[in-house]
Order: sequence, then C-alpha cells, then structure tokens
Amino acid sequence: MDWLYSDTVKEHFSNPRNVLLESEQTFDNNGRGMTGNIKCGDQMMMLLKIEDDIIKDVRWKTYGCASAIASTSMLSEIIKGMNIREAYNIKPEDLVKKLDGLPDNKIHCSVLGDKALRAAIDDYLEKTGRAGMLKEEAVEICHCLGITNKDIETAFKNGARSWEDLQTATKIGTGCGECKEKAMELLHEYAHIYGG
Repeated sequence: MDWLYSDTVKEHFSNPRNVLLESEQTFDNNGRGMTGNIKCGDQMMMLLKIEDDIIKDVRWKTYGCASAIASTSMLSEIIKGMNIREAYNIKPEDLVKKLDGLPDNKIHCSVLGDKALRAAIDDYLEKTGRAGMLKEEAVEICHCLGITNKDIETAFKNGARSWEDLQTATKIGTGCGECKEKAMELLHEYAHIYGG
C-alpha cells in the first residue's frame, strides 16, 4: 500500500510515544487539557507533569486519524524538558515540519495537540495561582472545536481565502456549523488588513 504520509508520520502513527495507557490511568499530572469534539471525529486529552515551569513528563490520548496521532506523538517528544513559555508557543506548522510534512487535507489534524497542550498549561497555571499568565488574547469562534480568531488569522496568512480553505486548515464548522458567518467575516477582515 502506498501511503501519502512521510516515514516520520508513519513511525509516529505506528509507534506513538507517550500515549496514556490503560495501566496509567493514575498518571501523576498537574496540568490537564482537553480539546476537540468527539461528534466531529477528533478529541484529545493531554496530561502534563510540570516542575518549576519545566515539562518533565507528558501523556496523551486521542480519538482521531493517523495525522492527529502522529502529530501529538511528535509534540509529546518535543515538549519534554521544555519551559512552559516555549511550549505554549509551539504551532501546528512546527509539528508539520518536524513530521516531514502532512497531506494538505490533513494539516488541520495537527491543531489538536497544540490546543490541548495550551489548555493543559493554562490548567497548571490556574492551579499555581497564575491564571491567564500565558493565555492568548483570542476569541473563540467555533465552540465545537475551540477555533479562535487567532487560528483563523493564521490560516489566512497561510493562504486560506474561502470557507473550504478554512475548513481544510482548521476543521472549523464540522460540528454544528454556527460559526460560518463569523468566520467568513474574519476572513474578509483579514483580507482588508493583509491584502489578498
């Protein structure tokens, strides 16, 4: 069978790192993040063990495709030993590059991991009395998947010009679809700001 995936993606899909195993249901963590919507086909949970703002260990669980699994496996390897500030700024395109690419129609799958990671870091910061310290100034547009105006802006900068482009880039609107009007307004706004 001829796969559309790189050898790196195939390796991380076939042998994912740091997956939360059934035997580890009591994984010692102090940061928990959940993102996605099972009705849309993708959902992810990320658990972090953080000491002195350094990510010491990570476990994750996902309901998703090969790209989502491989992206999160790669992310879990990258963030070990990383300061939370640095980890908070990891973007889907960073993961795609580390994976030696993903098919265009699967790029949106790499957004689950970084969103779950940020949610887990936010949870840790809240537990340590520093709520909102790193939180992005963003407005949630798609409540089903947690897609924000920042995600739409990034997609625009990466070439999204239509609803279909935006869905390919972010998977927005695959749940209830109530976000389409606001998302299209933002695309139009970014076209005026950045040209295009």
